[in-house]
Amino acid sequence: MQNPFFKNTGPYDINDLLKLTNLESQSFEKEQIKDIKDLITSQKGDITFLHSKKYSNFAKSVKASFCITTENLSSYLPTSCKVVISNKILSNVAHITKKFYPNSITDDFDNTVEYIENTQFKDTVKYGKNILIGENVKIGSKCIIGHNSIIEKNVSIGDNCSIGSNVIIRNSLIKNNVYILDACVIGKKGFGFFPDKKVNFRYPQIGAVIIEDNVEIGCGSTIDRGSLSNTVIGKNTYLDNQIHIAHNVKIGENCIIAGQVGIAGSSIIGNNVMIGGQAGISGHLNIGNNVQIGGGSGVIKDIADNTKVMGYPAKNFKNFLRENK
Repeated sequence: MQNPFFKNTGPYDINDLLKLTNLESQSFEKEQIKDIKDLITSQKGDITFLHSKKYSNFAKSVKASFCITTENLSSYLPTSCKVVISNKILSNVAHITKKFYPNSITDDFDNTVEYIENTQFKDTVKYGKNILIGENVKIGSKCIIGHNSIIEKNVSIGDNCSIGSNVIIRNSLIKNNVYILDACVIGKKGFGFFPDKKVNFRYPQIGAVIIEDNVEIGCGSTIDRGSLSNTVIGKNTYLDNQIHIAHNVKIGENCIIAGQVGIAGSSIIGNNVMIGGQAGISGHLNIGNNVQIGGGSGVIKDIADNTKVMGYPAKNFKNFLRENK
């Protein structure tokens, strides 16, 4: 699927990409690389990366032509995938991503927007005052948009959706019957960068936000778009006010997440999960199905299906109660 929000400027020869990242000592026969993708979505002609043993199962079946990884992790890759050895994997990936998608670093305002009164939606959408709509936006039937909201270019909104006031939506694909309440920001770039004493280097964010059917997003919540993959909110999931969802997070179906919860990047939340207010979920974790996480908890490890936890670090709920009588 072609990226609807960021233009791919490739293809590029593999050796030119390696030179860009100071890896030119590893040379290959000329081969055009079409894109940079994650392990799961990459195809022949793409370059991908493996930076942690945690993703070794995905690496075994990767279809990419090249993979940037370490010597120790290279054994997890199939022989069909050529190995590029690096000790700065994520930095290399960031520079290559910027080469393919040079406009993905910044989040400048959309200069294609028009007042909704001047668009095709003036007679099909119920709207408040001062609404701005970007080019190529799609909005389904029976939708409502509140005052001072901005829907930026290429965003897609399904049927029967309600967008509150002072909402900004960019780089997002929204399905049907979705409620996004006041003051939400959906689809902005995530908090990814490489610290440097002179100038920090931003990690490009080329993914989207996908919000499935029957979702509600509470007031003042922020959902970051993905870096290489997408950030996803599953069907019939409800988010309370002031929740932050970081880049690449995947939330399953029928979840209930209370106010001021923060979920760090690339964590996966299963189906039917309940998370109490002010809980924090660290990055790159797997939270199973039917999990309950008590309010104020700090989750720093994976949680198995059908588990109830509380505390910091989060532990079995019965053990927490026993230790805090």
